[in-house]
Amino acid sequence: MSVPLPPSTTPVWDELHQLPSAPPLSADATADVVIVGAGVSGLTTGVLLARAGAKVVILDAAQPGSGESARTTAHLANAIDDRFYNIARWHGREGARLAAQSHAAAIDRIQSFAHELDLACDFRRLDGYLFADADQSESSLDDEFEAARAAGLRDVAFVPWPIAGGGPRCLRFPGQAQISPWPYLAGLADEFVRLGGRLHGSTRVHDILEGRNAIVRTETNLRVAGKSVVVATNTPINDRFAIHTKQHPYRTYVVSLLVPQDAMPLGLYWDNGDPYHYVRLAPSRVPGMCALIVGGEDHKTGQEEHPEPRFDRLERWARARFPVAEGSPSVRWSGQVMETIDGLGYIGRNPGQHDNTYVATGDSGMGMTHGTLAGMIITDLILNRANPWSHLYNPGRMTLAAALAFARENFNVARQYLDWGRPHAKDEAADLAPGSGRVVQRGLHKIALYRDPEGRLHERSAVCPHLGCVVSWNAAENSWDCPCHGSRFQADGTVCNGPSAESLAPSPTAEQPPTRRSAILPSG
Repeated sequence: MSVPLPPSTTPVWDELHQLPSAPPLSADATADVVIVGAGVSGLTTGVLLARAGAKVVILDAAQPGSGESARTTAHLANAIDDRFYNIARWHGREGARLAAQSHAAAIDRIQSFAHELDLACDFRRLDGYLFADADQSESSLDDEFEAARAAGLRDVAFVPWPIAGGGPRCLRFPGQAQISPWPYLAGLADEFVRLGGRLHGSTRVHDILEGRNAIVRTETNLRVAGKSVVVATNTPINDRFAIHTKQHPYRTYVVSLLVPQDAMPLGLYWDNGDPYHYVRLAPSRVPGMCALIVGGEDHKTGQEEHPEPRFDRLERWARARFPVAEGSPSVRWSGQVMETIDGLGYIGRNPGQHDNTYVATGDSGMGMTHGTLAGMIITDLILNRANPWSHLYNPGRMTLAAALAFARENFNVARQYLDWGRPHAKDEAADLAPGSGRVVQRGLHKIALYRDPEGRLHERSAVCPHLGCVVSWNAAENSWDCPCHGSRFQADGTVCNGPSAESLAPSPTAEQPPTRRSAILPSG
């Protein structure tokens, strides 16, 4: 499930690029592999399988590349966001080495696609710099230096801060990269279709009937049968518990500031704050200027009552640390990242299901490389080829060292069900401003009220269809967000992000008993 990026929040460096459009599915179909989701994971998987001769159909609820992949800041790194000293603690020294190796291979794969397909996507190699945030000790840099070198990154070194007037030392990671994501995604979509793949947009999947010959059923009751199914929807829509108890949704925020060309070296910049920040430069249409793309200020999805000030805090942070920035933000937008309990994505056979169902999720802030890895690993699994990283990313894993994080995150989820016992605002809409929403109490029911810009009032059930949490209004995105597992719904209640495959239900009548699911979470 994905939501198109609104025109007002189109990333500045891609304003001139257009994503491809794909026709909706109009009749039942069959394929060797059915892929649900046409972001970087789905498109990469589709191209690699089609190159191997497989008959592939890709379905997307919106249009190819228009979901969370379009909101990426497109850092291509093998410097793991969750830090190598944590990866080694969760997965061992060999696991950390494989993590570094696999993400480096994903960057190579992206570079190969960019060159083979002659894509105008501004792929370029550059250095990455990890620095200590003002409130953080530099000792973590020493820890990361040792852990990164132990993971095989022998070229990592301490260097002076590369920006004039900057701060103390930082860690330099050579061999990183960046890319303009939209033309890259458009190029993958074009290549998939050229290879004979069937690509369908505006085709929302309702459910997946798993079995020896799986069937993907759409909202309009069309069916696509396949020998294998790949669910590449940012977060899986085909199960309720297995993955969702081991990863958790976060909103992340981005602002773009203009800086003079050559005011600072091209590079990827990350700090060790909590939440951490990530920065890079990108081309701009303004003569003599570049766009400074700054992200961070993450929080759990649906658990921030006033998200708009996150943008202001992000801008203040950027101006304080990058004094070359000038002017007001060119663009503001946000995205959704899935953080796993042990820092690495879940890529491979869906646990507890049939062997022919695969998932790609858990980007942990590294969506472009994790998504590319998903295509590489899942293609090998479907074609019964050995893959050196499939065990590391196995979705069925449960790392003992991450047990505390598992318990902490699921306790947080359980707490969200307390919203059922908390009284919400009175069922009064007179003071609800156009373009705003709120959850109200109507007897025992929770109602999501929204007044559109024309003044019309819309109401839906405020209960997430996935596992029964009460959604909250996101004023920054004009959406209803579930605080439990991250399902998101447009202002009118239409689902735009899983794990829910269904939209918010019609507003219940006073005579109907409230419907909710148990807050008890299984361990698998």
